[in-house]
Amino acid sequence: MIVLWGSVVLAGLLGLSLVRRRVVRRRLSRLRGPAAGSADRRTRLFAAAAAGLAVVAVIGRWWAVPVGVAVSIGADQFLRRREPAAVRAARLRAVADLPLGADLLAAVLRAGAPVDRAALAVADALGGPLGERLDRVGRSLRLGAEPPEAWAHLADVPGADRLVAAAVRSSASGGALAGALTRLADDLRGDRSVAVEAAAHRAGVLIVLPLGLCFLPAFVLAGLVPVVVAVIGDVL
Repeated sequence: MIVLWGSVVLAGLLGLSLVRRRVVRRRLSRLRGPAAGSADRRTRLFAAAAAGLAVVAVIGRWWAVPVGVAVSIGADQFLRRREPAAVRAARLRAVADLPLGADLLAAVLRAGAPVDRAALAVADALGGPLGERLDRVGRSLRLGAEPPEAWAHLADVPGADRLVAAAVRSSASGGALAGALTRLADDLRGDRSVAVEAAAHRAGVLIVLPLGLCFLPAFVLAGLVPVVVAVIGDVL
């Protein structure tokens, strides 16, 4: 009898756990919202189809149909590789806010707030693309998501992989996350300084190249050509 009641209680607990996990996953899927790239995909397909139809209309022959199909496929592949301007601007802003976000997370965690509240507080303070992602992280943690699943909302931000790894490692090992975030913010600022310096050197090289391309033909025409003409005139 005791074994029977124990089995019933165990089955009930397992059922409640499965129901709770299903509810959490449903709420997490609502956090993600509709697919952001669906409108871009429709626009890309429409532009590719329009390019193919334009080629067929211009040629006006039967063999223009396979050419138009090839042009449509090529245009779709080309547009798929291009990053929309809004997406690029949002990505750059998220990357620029990442060191400050790591510092703010470390400060809130040192103040004694749990990780989910810290992420929500920093999301309200930052705003923008990074703030939206941190808001999803905080709400996912509050709903009971596993840390790797919750912090995966930052996976598309360049440089945030170290933040995600530190957060997941801290949740698994119990290490202090605030210190890791402070060191990460310093590393991100150092990486940005190096990148800015490299871009400045590269800009200097790119500025000199057009000057050289203009100077060399002028030097040849003004300095070498008259000498060669004079020498040939004397010889002849």
